[in-house]
Amino acid sequence: QVQPVESGGGSVQAGGSLRLSCGTSGSIFGFATMGWYRQAPGKPRELVATSTSSGSTTYADSVKGRFTISRDNAKNTVYLQMNSLKPEDSAVYFCQAYAFGLGTWGQGTQVTVSS
Repeated sequence: QVQPVESGGGSVQAGGSLRLSCGTSGSIFGFATMGWYRQAPGKPRELVATSTSSGSTTYADSVKGRFTISRDNAKNTVYLQMNSLKPEDSAVYFCQAYAFGLGTWGQGTQVTVSS
């Protein structure tokens, strides 16, 4: 599978917003569950949000009400809109495309939230 490519990370002050994007192959996007995960230094990778091919979404409790995952099937892209960011949201954010029993990870994009 083609590796997803993330973009949109950066540095922001607490309370600010960022939008992450992840594009992947059009041959799988329509079938894939797209997920955003994050990993802070010294911590395991954790699920942030997922979006299935049918449009169902799930969120980690820590981001509910602040983050929104959405997908544009015409652009083969999934987004993560992050609002009201907190310092504890700082991490490398990874995109995963899961389809046909195989998950493929992107390289990650750094998000840093300063207090």
